Amino acid sequence: MQYDLIVLGGGPAGYLAAERAGHAGLSVLCIEKNSVGGVCLNEGCIPTKTLLYSAKLYDGARYGDKYGVSAPALSIDHAKVVARKNKVVKLLVGGVKAALKQNGVTLAAGEGRIEGRGEEGFRVSVGGETHSAAKLLIATGSMPVVPPISGLREAMERGFALTNREILALTDAPERLVVIGGGVIGLEMASYFNSIGSAVTVIEMLDHIAGENDAELTALLQKNYEKRGVRFLLGARVTEITETGVRYEKEGEAVLVAADKVLLSIGRRANTAELGLERIGVALERGAIVTDAHMRTNVPGVYAAGDVNGKSMLAHTAYREAEVAVNDIMGVADEMRYHAVPAVVYTNPELASVGETEATAKRKGLDITAVKLPMRFSGRYLAENEGGDGVAKLIVERGTQRVIGMQAIANYASEFISTAAVFVEAGMTLEQVRKIIFPHPTVGEIIREAAWQAE
Repeated sequence: MQYDLIVLGGGPAGYLAAERAGHAGLSVLCIEKNSVGGVCLNEGCIPTKTLLYSAKLYDGARYGDKYGVSAPALSIDHAKVVARKNKVVKLLVGGVKAALKQNGVTLAAGEGRIEGRGEEGFRVSVGGETHSAAKLLIATGSMPVVPPISGLREAMERGFALTNREILALTDAPERLVVIGGGVIGLEMASYFNSIGSAVTVIEMLDHIAGENDAELTALLQKNYEKRGVRFLLGARVTEITETGVRYEKEGEAVLVAADKVLLSIGRRANTAELGLERIGVALERGAIVTDAHMRTNVPGVYAAGDVNGKSMLAHTAYREAEVAVNDIMGVADEMRYHAVPAVVYTNPELASVGETEATAKRKGLDITAVKLPMRFSGRYLAENEGGDGVAKLIVERGTQRVIGMQAIANYASEFISTAAVFVEAGMTLEQVRKIIFPHPTVGEIIREAAWQAE
């Protein structure tokens, strides 16, 4: 069949682009080989947050005596948590499918492959049929990196080593979980399984956790979880997955850590293999599709959005990239900017960041002031966090007095970081931020406090 737009991939970038394009009046075919909603909805953002919320409730009850609350005979049922997770995912997937249908999008299940380009447009095959469209949006997402570690492939085949997909389907919590990788996925799963009683060890090759986040705040996050019993092995290189655990090397010494399950979470790579990109000449860089600020590729009429372009592997970035791509297709002026994309690690406490950190500002040669405040400056935070050691940082450019970044480790950090993102995106100055009225009491008032402390 002939369409105006074919979208390869039904994850955040794909389904939102299809929905927006359909709403704008285009005939759209959206192809998804697994489950509509992609990794985010089925194996990432939503299911992990569902699990983490249950763990948060459990932790709150376990340590409630600090707040005058006691809950004897408390327990958590991991199988029920997973069942609820499945229910939430099913409801949201149903909602996405309904939105696509409402906007006239045709949904095709199967693996789409680009066959070439002809007079009728780009040809894409799926399920034994070939379709054509004048425009093509590639939104095939990403997949876990599987490094050539001895024994890893075999461990994955027998279900001993897991990716984010398999670990979310476990109905029995492992007594001992070894997490390879101290990034976002690894830390969130370490947080959950630590809360429900697993003995968790995190092995990270770098000398710190949480990637490019502020070093002082990531050290504080690590300290919080070490108090809860999570073991961190930093600067350690995994060399082998054995029948019973993980072998790593550190400072010339080889050590074996026993495990019942192993989570592989060392990163993700763009899913560009076997799509047929070479048939139309789409340019790649380190395996990711090269795009400009309008999400255009080097091939006229072909766009790429989401993880597949490797710019910012976050669902909310994918949403915005999808909108930019569809706007460009429709002739509406728009462009993608990445300087104010917020990022969150949904541990307890949460770690959130937007814009520049002290380290990135220094690398760019920016003259900044970093305003650091204990979260106790927020009355709401103090009321809800007995003994809390949260910290917030506001990054301000000295000359212009513009807010160019913020980082925080605190409960609700994921919610108020969006306020800071607005200030960074808009290029607001300290004086302008000080004039914004925040509801009281809220944890987000820490932003206004930091703006005044910048004196």
